[in-house]
Amino acid sequence: MIDLALRLARGEFSLDVALQLPSRGVSAVFGPSGCGKTTLLRALAGLERADGHVIVGDEYWQDDRRGLFVPTHRRPIGYVIQEAALFPHLSVQGNLDYGLRRSGQAGSREALAQAVDLLGIGALMARGTATLSGGERQRVAIARALATQPRLLLMDEPLAALDAERKADILPYLERLHTTLAMPIVYVTHAMDEVARLADHLVLLREGRALAAGPTHELLSRADLPLARRDDAGVVIEARVEEHDDRYRMMRIGAAGASLWVGGSHAALGETVRAAVLARDVSVTREPAQQTSILNVLPVTLESLHADGGTVMLRLRVTATSSSASTSEAPVYLLARITHKSCDALALKAGDALWAQVKGVALMSAGG
Repeated sequence: MIDLALRLARGEFSLDVALQLPSRGVSAVFGPSGCGKTTLLRALAGLERADGHVIVGDEYWQDDRRGLFVPTHRRPIGYVIQEAALFPHLSVQGNLDYGLRRSGQAGSREALAQAVDLLGIGALMARGTATLSGGERQRVAIARALATQPRLLLMDEPLAALDAERKADILPYLERLHTTLAMPIVYVTHAMDEVARLADHLVLLREGRALAAGPTHELLSRADLPLARRDDAGVVIEARVEEHDDRYRMMRIGAAGASLWVGGSHAALGETVRAAVLARDVSVTREPAQQTSILNVLPVTLESLHADGGTVMLRLRVTATSSSASTSEAPVYLLARITHKSCDALALKAGDALWAQVKGVALMSAGG
């Protein structure tokens, strides 16, 4: 676990957060520009001198009560920023060798070899950094950070400087890091698609304060948070592949006794995948529709309603329909954005049994 409490004041801005982050997986720090995301990351790295404490596993990196502060160069971290910051006079191999020399640890050569394989840069080793695309440069920068065998990998909007095509190229490699590496990753971003695709844990930051923190699927399904007011509001569902329909190139995925049909059939039966359902793609009825083109019509319970301007956001808990559902599995939630007129016409209230019509499910990635 990463246990931190950090306070910092700079002019009109102040940072005051206390968090406990998991010791494995991706913890995303999400929020608008100027909310303190980078400041938090730099304070965690020791680059900004904040008050408080930072404990990573059983190691104290900062504890003001004991007068302890480990400087950045002695903290076992990897740090990746928006710009790759590679040495222009060195080849890819030379940049990675620099990371090895900085590490000075036994086994770092093996760690680098693993990073080169995970990030798919073996064919780039002899090339100069000026010849690399933006996505390739970031992959090399990440491999260099991993060569130091860090206990914690910090990533500050690593895809922000890339165009959509390069971003799409590098995301699968970040997913491989997510599913393969045992170390924790703290990932700063303002892009919701990156959160939905990569993050296991989410910290919602506003004006230097943690508005909410917890498992990503839980926070994304909360209708009371600012996330629900975004146009791309929606939920992430981690599910298992239950069936392939090769004729229509679709597959059925299931979680907590609920099933959804999604496009694509590459994942193996039993594999864990991550899917996203946007609130604007969900509608509700009091009776299941007949002869509809919508494949995913699920029984749900309306848990809460939150008005927002001209619309109402509904939080829906999906009812398990399979007898194989495990009681230990967390329930599946959906969000649905409807008009006030529709809400009044259906006379909706918390506790109602409804049917959710899901018009679109996006298969995002293999899960962790």
